[in-house]
Amino acid sequence: MPHPHPSLAGRAVLAVALLVGFYVLAFAIVAGLLYIPYAEVTVLHRINARLTIFAIVGAGAILWGILPRIDKFLPPGPPLTRAHQPRLFATLDDVARAVEQEMPREVYLVPDMNAWVSQRGGVMGFGSRRVMGLGLPLLQTLTVSQMRAVLAHEFGHYHGGDTALGPWIYKTRAAIGRTLDSLSRHSAILTKPFEWYGNAFLRITHAISRRQEFAADALSARVSGTTTAVDALKAVHAAGMAFDPYWHSEVVPAISNGFRPPLADGFRRFIEVPAIATNVETALSHEIAEGKVDPYDTHPPLRERIAALETGPVHDPVTSDDPAAAISLLENVSALEDALVDGMVRDEFRGKLAPISWEEAGDRLWIPVWREHAHANSERLEGMTPNQLPTLAADPRGTAERLGLVRDRNAPDEAVAQDLGHVVGTALAMVLHNRGFAVHALPGHAVELERDGLTIRPFAALGDLTSGTLTPDAWLAQCAQAGIGSVDLGAENGAAERRAEAAATAAQRKQPRKWK
Repeated sequence: MPHPHPSLAGRAVLAVALLVGFYVLAFAIVAGLLYIPYAEVTVLHRINARLTIFAIVGAGAILWGILPRIDKFLPPGPPLTRAHQPRLFATLDDVARAVEQEMPREVYLVPDMNAWVSQRGGVMGFGSRRVMGLGLPLLQTLTVSQMRAVLAHEFGHYHGGDTALGPWIYKTRAAIGRTLDSLSRHSAILTKPFEWYGNAFLRITHAISRRQEFAADALSARVSGTTTAVDALKAVHAAGMAFDPYWHSEVVPAISNGFRPPLADGFRRFIEVPAIATNVETALSHEIAEGKVDPYDTHPPLRERIAALETGPVHDPVTSDDPAAAISLLENVSALEDALVDGMVRDEFRGKLAPISWEEAGDRLWIPVWREHAHANSERLEGMTPNQLPTLAADPRGTAERLGLVRDRNAPDEAVAQDLGHVVGTALAMVLHNRGFAVHALPGHAVELERDGLTIRPFAALGDLTSGTLTPDAWLAQCAQAGIGSVDLGAENGAAERRAEAAATAAQRKQPRKWK
């Protein structure tokens, strides 16, 4: 069970003590370093240039590291305003009243599977303002009732004074980091006391943060109901496990190639794929059953947070359950997504990403990418036909080595097989596309190419043959029906052109340089 939540006064005293302790340590070391040249002159009546430079530079590095900085807050996403988002702000107002807290001055939409509150601006918290960030994928994942639970939790950090102490803790942490960075280029010896203090600082402040999370959870349960608070915790953790794979496998390739797909809708589709939902549920169950405390983690394990809520007082929700998706609280989601992505890309691409639906992604996004990859590997695949895949699947590693795809001999067999499946898959996909097969590449789903009722999964074919999910006879039947069984995968994807390009490049390099 968690320890009782420390009082605001107690935490304030501890935060100030840690801050003062750091500066006492820093100034003591600075004083000791500066005393070295002073003692050399006044006591020893000589100067050791090397020792003097070491002391002065070390003292300067520490002083530069501990110098307080003005908190320059950069908006993390498009602002959400009351005028443009009346339903969202009505919910925020309602939760703020329930926890008797003032509204944040600024609310932003962010591309994270998270919601957060902070006090930003000013120096060491003085002159700061309340700021809130709401993750777009979070709004897509949770119901309105679950979102209220999350908001109550975040307002709980205001309620407990956590955000007021945050700037003190964060600034001290940043000062320790800057000092270590400055000293690392000067002296490993001088970094040792700051490393020791920094580790102790993290362990102590993160332990406090974990207690603050328990208190914020308890407030969330009082406002939204115990069951909803627990459900919200599970939903956030589950979706968090799926968000990074979605972002890197679906969104990043689209943005990198000049497209802006619907982010929130894509994540909804991704987590609804049965295989992904099953994997997430399995991972969540493991986390609830076996999650352990990390002394350097700011949040307690999910299992402890759920246990604290379920063994504490049982609360009924203050308002009736609302099962609608929380994304329904936002107006004009498409425009918000445009602004969100524009804030993430370099200036030269801002406002230039082409809107694309997920149904269009196969032809407009992936076909050009696959064509390029298939062409790049065409010489490797020359002479290979789809009918040969059952034989190749019997020894994926040996096949990959013969094709020159294994750069690291220590790479696990699974990784080698995935690389081989991708190379063969891109070539197969282009062969099928050239014969009129339509591409289906929806988020989270296996890529499928379909024509006249025949569906082939080119990127899964080799793996399915290896695992036995697809029999050799079934594969050969698919190839015969598609009319691709004897097609040369390398020649079809431009092996001859690839050799000609390489020859032309080599000839150009051999041309004598003309001096003018």
